[in-house]
Amino acid sequence: MIGCGSMGGGMALLFAEHGITVLLNDPGESTVDSLLKTAEKDGIRNMLEKHLDYEDLCKNLDSPKVFVFSLPHGTVGDSVVEGLHPYLEKGDLIIDASNENWQNTQRRQGKLVTQGVHYVADAEWEAQGHSIYPLSVFSSVDRFRSHYVKMIHNGIEHGMMSVQAEAWQIMNLGLDMTYDEIGDVFAKWNTDGELRGTFLIDIGAQINKQRDDKGKHVLSVVEDKVVQDIDGTEGTGVWSSREAIRLHVPAPTLSDAHYVRVASAFRKDRKKIKATFGGHFPLGNWTGSEEEKPAFLEDLRKAVYTGFLAAFVQGINVIDLADQENKWSIKFSEVVQIWRNGCIIKADYIGDLLEEIFKDPEDTDRDLLHNERIAKELSTNFPALKQVVAMGVQTNAIIPSLSASLEYLKYSVNTILPTQFYEAQLDFFGKHMFDLKSEPAGEPETGHHHYEWKPA
Repeated sequence: MIGCGSMGGGMALLFAEHGITVLLNDPGESTVDSLLKTAEKDGIRNMLEKHLDYEDLCKNLDSPKVFVFSLPHGTVGDSVVEGLHPYLEKGDLIIDASNENWQNTQRRQGKLVTQGVHYVADAEWEAQGHSIYPLSVFSSVDRFRSHYVKMIHNGIEHGMMSVQAEAWQIMNLGLDMTYDEIGDVFAKWNTDGELRGTFLIDIGAQINKQRDDKGKHVLSVVEDKVVQDIDGTEGTGVWSSREAIRLHVPAPTLSDAHYVRVASAFRKDRKKIKATFGGHFPLGNWTGSEEEKPAFLEDLRKAVYTGFLAAFVQGINVIDLADQENKWSIKFSEVVQIWRNGCIIKADYIGDLLEEIFKDPEDTDRDLLHNERIAKELSTNFPALKQVVAMGVQTNAIIPSLSASLEYLKYSVNTILPTQFYEAQLDFFGKHMFDLKSEPAGEPETGHHHYEWKPA
């Protein structure tokens, strides 16, 4: 195990619990020592060994050697591969369990293949659920393709987390609900209906109810900043948004979640901006009556589900186009199986829905907005999402991913977009050409008509 932080250390302990001896290596010796203390408490210290240099590590591994990476994305992995290189032999296996850029995975795989060393991306690791998925399950998306799917998995995850966090703040500040009350709502949502068996909803219930040894809610002291995109420990949000843009896939639920994460990280700057503005836009309370509250909470539940489903639709559409571009032949039925068995985006109802859709391998149209079942789910819950967003606008609630999901549905379904005027402007100042309404709807290609809006 190379990289023994929270994720790598968790994996090492899990392997040890299952009777597998694990050799540990990490740039920080204190990180390894801390892990060994945990193993001592768990009664599995004898299954773990500390090795501080690569030569010593490799000498003590059986052949073929198996390495698991749990490292920050980027150049760290390159340095480790370079350090291991003199001691690697044909048949050795490196499993990269990091949140790594799929192109880095592809490059390293190309470098090591000449040695006969296998470099593959893991399918998924979920520490909370203690699940590791065997690589054979990911036979259709092996090597760097697995990291691509994992990257988009994380983009979906970010979208879902933002949607849920926005709903949490509506309940906390808009409805004046206590943490315990919100925890009860999340627990109920996780029991049945469209949000049943959803990992994020489940842990949301636990987080709201968790108290420290003094009886104070732990959540009450947590700062409102997410820094993983800035400090280099997380890059998948950037990459998934970049891929959506590159492939021309609208994915606003995912990308707006990323923007609010980035804004949140710069809390010091937000405080300065607040002072410049003379205060923030005040978050108001819901104006409905206590009798109307249960109905609004039901709308909120449906809105969260709609945002979650929109995130899945957008992410899968990105993967689909990348699959077509790279000729990977990804089996989406296998991807769904992995996602619903212990991943952070585990959502039983959505999993059932997608499993049914992708069970037919002959169906090559995988744009989920073309699927009647998905269309029915989204259109049925559209009014609830609209109601929640309207309330959010009225009260200045911070709802980037919920509102982005609403707009996504509106412009994806509509055939009367304001871009009619936009297109005319482009033709006016740049002679960019346009199509006529009287012509059949065509592909995204340059139009055939131009008008001299302003005679020379």
